[in-house]
Amino acid sequence: MDIKGFQEYRNQRDQAVDTMTPGELLLLLYDELVKRLTRAGLALDKKDYALFEASVDRSLEIIRYLDDTLDMQYPISRNLNRLYDYFSYELNRVKAGRNRTELDRVRPMVCELRDSFRQAEKTTQAELEAGAAGEGS
Repeated sequence: MDIKGFQEYRNQRDQAVDTMTPGELLLLLYDELVKRLTRAGLALDKKDYALFEASVDRSLEIIRYLDDTLDMQYPISRNLNRLYDYFSYELNRVKAGRNRTELDRVRPMVCELRDSFRQAEKTTQAELEAGAAGEGS
């Protein structure tokens, strides 16, 4: 195993994460959440219950982190808090009953929320770039 190559990769990865905006980090978390939910569905189809449970558990950890980092001074945070509670409740039901129906209900909602945050990030970036261009004139 090439330890030096692995350490170089980790350093590059850590530098990339350090330079990300909060919006980019949020999208990275949502992308990982969608990936884990997709993996849970595929594992359930294959009856790979260990991978299924690990994927759901990781999804729950991501949701818990997203909920823990909400700034409750904003009204939207209260709405997101309720949504994260709902996701957690449903994913615990998914895990307990290996319930594909509930998984298929939660995943599109998570995707839609991720896409909304992605659009907000694009809009914010465009506004910042427009403002910077206006200052340069």
